[in-house]
Amino acid sequence: MEDKKVLIGSIVFVFGSFILMVGLLVYESYKAKQMKALALSITTETRLVPSNAASQDYSMYKTKMGDEGREMVQIPEGPFIMGSKDGDPDEVPERQVFLKAFFLDKKEVSQEEYARFAKMTKRPLPKIEVFEDDQSKLLKPEFAAMSMSWDEAGAYCKWAGKRLPTEAEWEKAGRGEGKRKYAWGDIFVTGHANANVDGSEDGYRYLAPPGSFESGRSPYGIYDMTGNVAEWVADSYDEHYYQKAPYRDPKGPDDVDLKVVRGGSWRETEHNARLSKRFAAKHWRTDITIGFRCAGDMEVGDSPAAS
Repeated sequence: MEDKKVLIGSIVFVFGSFILMVGLLVYESYKAKQMKALALSITTETRLVPSNAASQDYSMYKTKMGDEGREMVQIPEGPFIMGSKDGDPDEVPERQVFLKAFFLDKKEVSQEEYARFAKMTKRPLPKIEVFEDDQSKLLKPEFAAMSMSWDEAGAYCKWAGKRLPTEAEWEKAGRGEGKRKYAWGDIFVTGHANANVDGSEDGYRYLAPPGSFESGRSPYGIYDMTGNVAEWVADSYDEHYYQKAPYRDPKGPDDVDLKVVRGGSWRETEHNARLSKRFAAKHWRTDITIGFRCAGDMEVGDSPAAS
């Protein structure tokens, strides 16, 4: 009887050990599957983290160096959509405009570049009369030039063998042939431009060096058409000019002291940073949010740009 109990106990012990071993194997297998799933989820999440997208190829658009050594992009001849039916009253009618080919500076003029012009022409540097913080935060050679009048911006362009762009040229260079709201598309994206009401989410509290936002370039590869500094253009301002403007190469109304400013700035809202948005300012006005870039006409020997 005693031997029978020992035998039964041994059988129970062996069976129990077997069950325990199977349970451990099942647990380890489950644990391994969990670790694998965790590793897969981590890998998947890593893939979803935004990375620096490859730069778009703009090599189809011809470039040249201006007389002052700044790179320009050739904007091809052809039509584009100017204005907006969803914007402000002075942006209508939204219409097709045809422009001959022209060149536009790839980047806004920097403070260092403007200072060179001022030194060579014996002009005073732009002054900042009022700034709520520290003026030195705006005054850096690599930052965009600002606080010059329309006349001073035009004088720089003339010195460089260029001119201010027309309002139509500026808008085409920024939006291409379509109706995009911003240089990169229809949705405002933080990090694509130095804009949106003094915010620092884009990496800059105030001004930025021209060309800092690779992902915010226009269809032709032009930098900072949205944000950084707003830009003087050649045209005088007339709220109703679009209603009577010619189809080919509009140059604005008769010369008056009220001029057009384009592009929004580091201080603007998403609405005011739109490419079709128009601002008006007296030609003598200077402002820490207004800068410029230059344009140029096609010359003998310039081959047509790709369209």
